[in-house]
Amino acid sequence: MMKASDFRRIALSLEGAEESSHMGAPDFRVGGRIFATLASQKQGYGNLMLTPEQQADFVGEAPEVFLPVPGGWGRMGATHIRLAQASEEVLTGALQTAWKLRVEKNKKSKTNGAKKKAPKKTAQRRD
Repeated sequence: MMKASDFRRIALSLEGAEESSHMGAPDFRVGGRIFATLASQKQGYGNLMLTPEQQADFVGEAPEVFLPVPGGWGRMGATHIRLAQASEEVLTGALQTAWKLRVEKNKKSKTNGAKKKAPKKTAQRRD
């Protein structure tokens, strides 16, 4: 049985992870971007930012532990983890999955951003 304090401890153990706040709720970021939150801790949930495919895998494997966040966020992959039902191993694996996804997205956006922001080459005049 995991608690919000376990969620926080494991999330902050991941490389580069920092705790911040979004709309008054604790969140966990890497590279300044959210990978998990405790926005639903009063309901006994932690939240993970996954892809819809990852969410389907987690929910399919352990429906007693994972469920989509209701509404549009859930359709985009936001996933509740029932802390009381999760083992440390499951919680750690789920947080690592969300963290790794965010790290990969951060790398991709930096690469794309670098391409877009590259200075234009100007023709050099030769006399």
